Amino acid sequence: MLNLILSIIVSAAIDSTTIFLGDQTDLHLQATVEAGTPLQLPVYGETIIPEVEIVDRTLVDTTTLPDGRLQLNQYLTLTSFKDSLFLIPRVPFVSDGDTFWSEDMTLNVIQPFEIDTTNAITDIKPVMKAPVWVWGIVRWILLALGLIALVIGSFYLYKFIGRYTGKAVDEGPKEPERPAEEVALEKLDKIKAEKIWQAGKTKQYHTELTDVVREYIARRFDISSTEKTSDETLRAMKPVLSEQKDLFSKLQKMLSLADLVKFAKWTTTPDENESALKTAYEFVNETTLPKDDTL
Repeated sequence: MLNLILSIIVSAAIDSTTIFLGDQTDLHLQATVEAGTPLQLPVYGETIIPEVEIVDRTLVDTTTLPDGRLQLNQYLTLTSFKDSLFLIPRVPFVSDGDTFWSEDMTLNVIQPFEIDTTNAITDIKPVMKAPVWVWGIVRWILLALGLIALVIGSFYLYKFIGRYTGKAVDEGPKEPERPAEEVALEKLDKIKAEKIWQAGKTKQYHTELTDVVREYIARRFDISSTEKTSDETLRAMKPVLSEQKDLFSKLQKMLSLADLVKFAKWTTTPDENESALKTAYEFVNETTLPKDDTL
């Protein structure tokens, strides 16, 4: 299933178009482009269509062909728990604002067992009471008492060490934490001043840039973005930025570009690098709380 437009070739193919209920099959996404041509593979959430789930996905793998062109490959592992024939719509690949489509695909999910409808309906068996395991209860009680003793012992040991070394256990109140936007803007200013992408360190540049944005999201919106993928972060931020759709679109483009650079060895243009930094500044400035609010 190929779509050839100019120098860009895209395809999407399912390894097994017929599977049993609950089994898995891989959807292979592939694109071939000239070196330096930007191309965004489709980004899916937890499903590719309703009732067909994505249980795993590989990172985008980039290979240089003998003629100098680049080939991008990604595999999505699909499954379904509904007995049906599904139509999977054509897959979009985006390059410089143009969209290239694969062909439509089908996935046939089969129920492998025949249900015997001739048998009479029987009552559900009553709930059985599990025997009481006395030693199991005693063991959990002893474990809980041991943990309590360990916590109390550690507390008194900490106090003893503090007293013995002449250091107070309570070192007094800590300095108030700096506002999230202040820290983020300071780090962005440092990245802007270092100009590391001009020195060819594009991957480091986009990594540091997205790290600043993720840390800001974690503090500003209480979303653990540093522990999430770009897809998970965007899903969490979508309702937050429901009234700022343009800002959400810019954030999505910045994170997607960073993933291409970090995982697909993508070559960015100077305009894309500048735009990513501009988006980071804009995102922080437009989501900063008013001065009379607290984080």
